Amino acid sequence: QVQLVESGGGLVQIGDSLRLSCVVSGRPFNLFGMGWFRRAPGEEREFVAGINWNIDTTRYADSVKGRFTISRDNAKNTVLLQMNALNPGDTAVYYCAMPKAAFGTITTAHDAYAFWGQGTQVTVSS
Repeated sequence: QVQLVESGGGLVQIGDSLRLSCVVSGRPFNLFGMGWFRRAPGEEREFVAGINWNIDTTRYADSVKGRFTISRDNAKNTVLLQMNALNPGDTAVYYCAMPKAAFGTITTAHDAYAFWGQGTQVTVSS
C-alpha cells in the first residue's frame, strides 16, 4: 500500500518561512519524480513544484519561483518544500503527489499523479 504523509504546515505571518515534508512508503521512492500541489479555498488544485527522480531537474510555478525550493532525500524516502517569504496568496492546503510512471520528466498535470497525501494546511496571516 502506497502512503504519502505530509507534515509541517501551520499558521504564519507575512514574510515567514515554513518547511513541508512528505514521507513516502510502499513504492520505490528513488525511481519516481515527486510533486507538490496546493488548493486554496474556492480555487482549483494547482501545481507548485516538482523534482525528478534523479534529482537533477526541478520545476516551479511562476508564483513561487525564487521563494520555494523543492528537494528530496532518497535515503529517507522524503520530499521537502522549503517556503520562504510567504504571503496570503500562499494560503492553501498543500499536497505531495507521486506520479503514475517511474522515471520520466516533471509534469504539472494533476491527473498524471497516482498517489496523494492527505494534505497539510498552510495559512499566512496578514
